[in-house]
Amino acid sequence: MPRRSVLATLTALFTPLLAPRAAEAASAASDPKWQLSDAQWKQRLSPAAYQVLRKEGTERPFSSPLNAEKRAGTFHCAGCDLPLFSSNAKYDSGTGWPSFWQPLANAIGTKVDFKLIVPRTEYHCRRCGGHQGHVFGDGPKPTGKRYCNNGVALSFKPNPQNS
Repeated sequence: MPRRSVLATLTALFTPLLAPRAAEAASAASDPKWQLSDAQWKQRLSPAAYQVLRKEGTERPFSSPLNAEKRAGTFHCAGCDLPLFSSNAKYDSGTGWPSFWQPLANAIGTKVDFKLIVPRTEYHCRRCGGHQGHVFGDGPKPTGKRYCNNGVALSFKPNPQNS
């Protein structure tokens, strides 16, 4: 087979894998009160939060003020206000996104994500299904997990004594 034909065949095979794909919608809400239409989500969220929470986008690293948040408190889903992480589980991963070694009990759901061809574990808010980020196995003890979160998908509520 001529070299040009081999190259054309390989290009035809691999281009669909490398081409940008439309983002999938967020996971389904477990709570019927949070099964909102796309228009309702757009009205409720900022454009950046909508892109991350509902279209599984990713914000630029080091762009969220929550990456530097060090007060005691709780990080909530920016979509439905469900508490997701305690500040006690937050650490500086050096990645540019707020990172946690453990979520609060019954706060998140997970699914496998193949958007970068290699499978990753995506996690989302259990209640509204909003995309939060991905979990990796390179975090600190005791869990060894790194829940790498988009800051725009979170809100922070300081403990009353720290406000």
